Amino acid sequence: MDLNYTDDEKAFRERARAWLAENRPREPRPTEPQRAGAFDRAWQRKLFEGGYAGLNWPKEYGGAGYSLIEQLIWFEEVARVHAPSLNALAITINHAGPTLIARGTEAQKAFHLPRMLCGESIWCQGFSEPGAGSDLAALKTSGEISGDEIIVNGQKMWTSYGHLADYQELLIRTEPGSKRHHGLSWVICDMKAPGIEVVPVTNMMGELHVNMVFYDNVRIPLANVVGGVGEGWSVAMSTLSIERSLSFLTDQVELLQRVDDAFRLADRVKLEDGSAARDDAGLMRRLAAVKADAFAVRAMTIANISRIAEGGSPGAEGSLLKLYATETCQRLAEIVRDMLGHEFLRYGSDRHSNHWTYEFMWAWVLTISGGSSEIQREIIADRLLGLPRSR
Repeated sequence: MDLNYTDDEKAFRERARAWLAENRPREPRPTEPQRAGAFDRAWQRKLFEGGYAGLNWPKEYGGAGYSLIEQLIWFEEVARVHAPSLNALAITINHAGPTLIARGTEAQKAFHLPRMLCGESIWCQGFSEPGAGSDLAALKTSGEISGDEIIVNGQKMWTSYGHLADYQELLIRTEPGSKRHHGLSWVICDMKAPGIEVVPVTNMMGELHVNMVFYDNVRIPLANVVGGVGEGWSVAMSTLSIERSLSFLTDQVELLQRVDDAFRLADRVKLEDGSAARDDAGLMRRLAAVKADAFAVRAMTIANISRIAEGGSPGAEGSLLKLYATETCQRLAEIVRDMLGHEFLRYGSDRHSNHWTYEFMWAWVLTISGGSSEIQREIIADRLLGLPRSR
């Protein structure tokens, strides 16, 4: 693994930096859901026009086709200037698109991929259910095959951006009486289909981000199955391995930026006893330890993408990286909480009211989304360490 950037990679950084300086939005992302969705679509459209959409997608499918190192450079530059993330388009670009590229039919790719890249369509994920969150194989939402259709009944939970989505990557049980990983199918669900009810759920940050989705005799064309009927678990594992290995890359790269922001905060914050935060040896030791951890996360990120670039595929190593990165984010958030004291409690109804309090709550979300920390430990123990399975 060569840790030195090539001349081409340095030139790419300069181009990315110049493009972001000219094109990144100057106004903050709105908090009202529909305006936020429009903001995300517009940003995705601008990325598409600038050649920065679908960074990891092959060029033959309209993507940028950038190397993993170039993607890392891009996210470093995005973090440096606090440019927007994909937000409502994250599942579209990072989950659904790569899954269709890997497992979809040519007809599915031809219809959906162009619409994803330009921001025309937003996708959500229909995996988790009440009683089947981290234990995904316990899902019960059923799909009865009737002629050339699948009739879906059931409920999904924690569906991010379901209130804005045009389509959903939906995992259902299509084989009656099947258990656990067997008899599942991964299907493309039109979120405007009759029988779908989306119920937004306000999260602890005060945002409408996740949803409950109910399916009452929803008819989905059999042609919308991805990877074959009954092959849903295999396709879902493709989706989740991408999610755990690459979809959190932005958060991993931004971690160092957040640590530096915390050090700058310490330069101007007074503790409740009136002393300067930067003069508190205990706080500074904790911040220094987290910065070392953040550098370790960056090294693990580079090692992971280098392994994939050399012919590997996203796998259990992504769980190791996700676990370490998200729990480091939590430790950083706890240090800033202790630094701010009562000011930390001054939180309104959205992220703009208190950035650091929002980041504290978001750090807990990161340890749950994409598979909880407990599930990541189980994957590491089973697939990397070869320990006996806990269940």
